[in-house]
Amino acid sequence: MGYDAVTKHLLSLPGAKLSIQWGDEHVFKVGGKMFAAMRPKKTKPHGIWFKADEMSFHVLTKVKGITPSPYLARAHWVSVDRLGRLSDKELRAYLTRAHALVAAGLTRKMRMALGIAEPPHAL
Repeated sequence: MGYDAVTKHLLSLPGAKLSIQWGDEHVFKVGGKMFAAMRPKKTKPHGIWFKADEMSFHVLTKVKGITPSPYLARAHWVSVDRLGRLSDKELRAYLTRAHALVAAGLTRKMRMALGIAEPPHAL
């Protein structure tokens, strides 16, 4: 999945917004909380950082080119060195899950305002 397709997918998630922070980092948020980030398109290779659940964090960080994210590893964030490291289907699923994990931590009122369904109890 290319840079534009990843951006399109991230922004298609309920309540997702793009914020430019820390100079020129593209930070994707839901309810004001980050769930993924990428460097600008002009910066290559295109990598991505995103939140994972504890099990996915341990599985992903065993894959070549995927490491715990600096400063955010304690919150189970991973850093993928290039977008082709995971299949399109896997990346889409992990990014959707990152959004769901962060959205689940929002208040019910905030989720309702953003049009996000109640999280399943398994989150």
